[in-house]
Amino acid sequence: MSRNVFVTGVGMIPFAKPGASAPYDQMGALATRQALDDAGVAYDDIEQAYAGYVYGDSTSGQKALYQVGMSGIPIVNVNNNCSTGSTALFLARQAIASGAAECVLVLGFEQMSPGALASVFADRPSPFEPFDAVTDELVGMPGIPLALRYFGGAGLAHMKKYGTPFDAFAKIRAKASRHAVNNPLALFRKEVSTQDVLDAPMIWPGVMTRLMACPPTCGAAAAVLVSEDFAKKRGLKADVYIAAQAMTTDRASTFESGDMMRLVGYDMSRDAAARVYAQAGIGPDELDVVELHDCFAHNELITYEALGLCPEGGADKFISDGDNTYGGKVVTNPSGGLLSKGHPLGATGLAQCFELTHQLRGSAGARQVDGARVALQHNLGLGGACVVTMYRAA
Repeated sequence: MSRNVFVTGVGMIPFAKPGASAPYDQMGALATRQALDDAGVAYDDIEQAYAGYVYGDSTSGQKALYQVGMSGIPIVNVNNNCSTGSTALFLARQAIASGAAECVLVLGFEQMSPGALASVFADRPSPFEPFDAVTDELVGMPGIPLALRYFGGAGLAHMKKYGTPFDAFAKIRAKASRHAVNNPLALFRKEVSTQDVLDAPMIWPGVMTRLMACPPTCGAAAAVLVSEDFAKKRGLKADVYIAAQAMTTDRASTFESGDMMRLVGYDMSRDAAARVYAQAGIGPDELDVVELHDCFAHNELITYEALGLCPEGGADKFISDGDNTYGGKVVTNPSGGLLSKGHPLGATGLAQCFELTHQLRGSAGARQVDGARVALQHNLGLGGACVVTMYRAA
């Protein structure tokens, strides 16, 4: 049994720098209340809840949601690295599509620390050990933080393979800033030029400047998913539904290909997107708007190709032709993306859902993509999973 699943309510708070936000539980509770209000349902209507976060103690989801209500429902805590929010969304959609529930809450939040991501548990094997070993072999550069080496190395691999110029990454970051000017929930709203990005402090000469990396951020976002029957019975909004969704994890090619692009999830992204297009019965040419995982400008560039927005090796032309922004083929990251909005790991997937729901409702204000009817969400977690979700306007 599989049923249509509708996004009837969304909520999101402004993202903030570490140390400048409320504690995670307060952020999560606020985003939840917003989503419930937007949906027009009470917490007592929720049958299940999925709470996503990466950096936090066990049952932090209960800590956040107990401030909203204590109705005895199942609350499942989810951790899948940067794809945590969309993994929670994946589980919630399955619960409704299978008939196990009619009304489900999805919450993502993160209270982060300043600086580069680091392992918390130093007394046991790291799940990133095999990724680190391949990165050491293919990239070297031990003085650079690992996340930068992973994704900068993938960008460098694309440059070597296809002759992609360094300024292609700068153009992506400049585009993100132009979009974020119109997003009051984004952390960085100042427009920067391609030259500004190139002139920013160099982290990795010829590969990455500081502005090409997203900042660690604190924040929360939430969504209420319902079945079609529940929406009709309660008179709820049923204007946006999940048309297709797929979640993938790594294959042997991640480590055996000797390719940094594949190490950071190119194959996961390509496979998940292919499954979604097959489920929906449409291709990438029919997309109007995309929110994709631009933790670094380099990942946005290679993801254009993984999602089929342009041919392999065609990302530079796609960017130069303006096909990734308003007036082009498909508007990518109208929210400003992670590069401008910030990346509170557990909240990112739900923040993407928030943006695309408003785009398909036609309520995105100055960010609105004209006539948006089909939207794609791509949320990637290195070493975790890739979740691709297609939304359609009903």
